[in-house]
Amino acid sequence: MASSANSLIDSIKSSLTKLAPLEAVLFDIDGTLCDSDPLHYYAFREMLLEIGFNGGVPITEEFFIDTVAGKHNDDIALALFPDDLQRGLKFVDDKEALFRKLAAEQVKPLNGLDKVRKWIEDRGLKRAAVTNAPRANAELMVSLLGLSDFFQAVIIGGECEHAKPHPDPYLKGLEALKASKDHTFVFEDSVSGIKAGVAAGMPVVGLATRNPEHLLMEAKPAFLIKDYADPKLWAALEELDKAGAH
Repeated sequence: MASSANSLIDSIKSSLTKLAPLEAVLFDIDGTLCDSDPLHYYAFREMLLEIGFNGGVPITEEFFIDTVAGKHNDDIALALFPDDLQRGLKFVDDKEALFRKLAAEQVKPLNGLDKVRKWIEDRGLKRAAVTNAPRANAELMVSLLGLSDFFQAVIIGGECEHAKPHPDPYLKGLEALKASKDHTFVFEDSVSGIKAGVAAGMPVVGLATRNPEHLLMEAKPAFLIKDYADPKLWAALEELDKAGAH
């Protein structure tokens, strides 16, 4: 058992070294910079309850993960209101307004985010936020987290030809930073986001903030971490630094 555990640690450590010298890091926002999914879940659950969705039975966290988490609002609207897309689009707009109100009072950075931010800044790396959230949400979250000056670009899935899980938003992020996919990696917390990063040709460090680890692993991240203080992440970044120094 020990040898297989050691080989797993070695593969995690070396999973990012091929990117040396590192040029850029791309971040999703919801669930990646902050644990905002509970606020989204609460907003959806309360508003769907008000309109008697699902016979007046509150949606479960499983339903939220399957139908909503990481997906683009147009797809969510269609899933919730398959017979009335206009009503669905209005509903998700109203839900986002409630979410922004909740977020303004409750959003906090994920554990260790300051440490990874400093690591990136100290190395002068390029960085962008890449999200399926509407621009109003994305900019609010980045601002609430004190990252407005940190990100050099904020890419919105709905402003690309296709949102995640398509690679377009991540490819647009690379383009905005003038960075190469061969020297960039991604932080993501959802299945659709990990799939998008992998499809764009980059290693993805998956954050197991809320979504089940077995589902995240099916999307093929380089490895999973609990948060930015996870020793697995720092072991991999240390190896990457060493590889870049040669």
